[in-house]
Amino acid sequence: MHYVYLLESSPNPTHHYVGYTSDLKARFAHHNSGKNPSTAANRPWNLAAYVSFPSDGKARAFEKYLKSGSGRTFARRHLL
Repeated sequence: MHYVYLLESSPNPTHHYVGYTSDLKARFAHHNSGKNPSTAANRPWNLAAYVSFPSDGKARAFEKYLKSGSGRTFARRHLL
C-alpha cells in the first residue's frame, strides 16, 4: 500500500505537512525524531489523516493535489 498523510504540529496546530510513503509507521517516527529538516522545527507531530492507495501513481497524484491551492482548501474542509 501507498499512503498520503497529513501531519499537524502539536506546538503550532495551524502548521501542517503533507507527505507520501509506503511505510507510514516508520515515516511518522522519522518526522518526530527530528531527522527530517523540513519538519524538525515543528515537532512533535500528530497524524491528522491518511489515505491509502493500491498504486504508487495515484498516491503521488493525490499528494501533489493536496499541496496545491485547491488541495489545501480541500484538506482543511474535509481532512483536518
